[in-house]
Amino acid sequence: MNLEGKVFAVTGAGNGMGREVALELVRKGAKVAAIDLSEEALERTAELSIAPGRVSTHRADVTDAEGVVALPGLIEEAHGQLDGLVNIAGIIHRFVPSAELTREEQERVFKVNYWGTVNMCQAFLPALLERPESSVTNMSSLSALVAFAGQTVYGASKGAVKQYTEGLYQELRGSAVQVSAIYPGNISTEISKNSGVAMIDSGGRKVRATTPRNAGIAIVSGIERGKFRIMVGNDAKLLDRLVRVAPRWTTNLIAKQMASVL
Repeated sequence: MNLEGKVFAVTGAGNGMGREVALELVRKGAKVAAIDLSEEALERTAELSIAPGRVSTHRADVTDAEGVVALPGLIEEAHGQLDGLVNIAGIIHRFVPSAELTREEQERVFKVNYWGTVNMCQAFLPALLERPESSVTNMSSLSALVAFAGQTVYGASKGAVKQYTEGLYQELRGSAVQVSAIYPGNISTEISKNSGVAMIDSGGRKVRATTPRNAGIAIVSGIERGKFRIMVGNDAKLLDRLVRVAPRWTTNLIAKQMASVL
């Protein structure tokens, strides 16, 4: 997909990977409708862009199914067209066994990660289907491919995003809409703070993490190349291979690593 002159809506664009995806899209010549809950964070994203005039900001809650319906029209008013949707917004939960999570905590994770993605896709697809070339890119997770104890419900929500995205891919085959899912490994973002939970460092060991900047570059490159699965980080690529070849062994390996967290 040629990104030059295209208009992309990016959720979670106020920080982390969402911000870096937005900034990288602008570097590639696209225009961006940055979407987030924080107006201040959105303004900062626009300021950091090499071309602030190509960035519009939209405060919105992806969990508000009725509220996000207005976004495509607002974006078309700002930029004249709409060519892509990149769903980055997401949260995690406390690092505890799933039985210790309250029902409210579990539902919140699904409300943001799964239903937020569905809400945005359903609101944007009618406009995207009218374009000669367009794309939908949804944030899944490495935990949708291999489980991580302590983030079981989060992984389940991202597994739902994976299945939903791949179902959309099948449904939209033959249309002009390109559909991709993102599978990041360990990324040095502020997702724990934004989720309202405390991050645990797994025994104080240093873990190599992909920077948000490099993640943004990888994601935009994946969109540009029309990749079905966009793997982000060497750890994601390695574990993806391992779980295909030896699923039980890989699951046991992760379980041992996560034991120090729980």
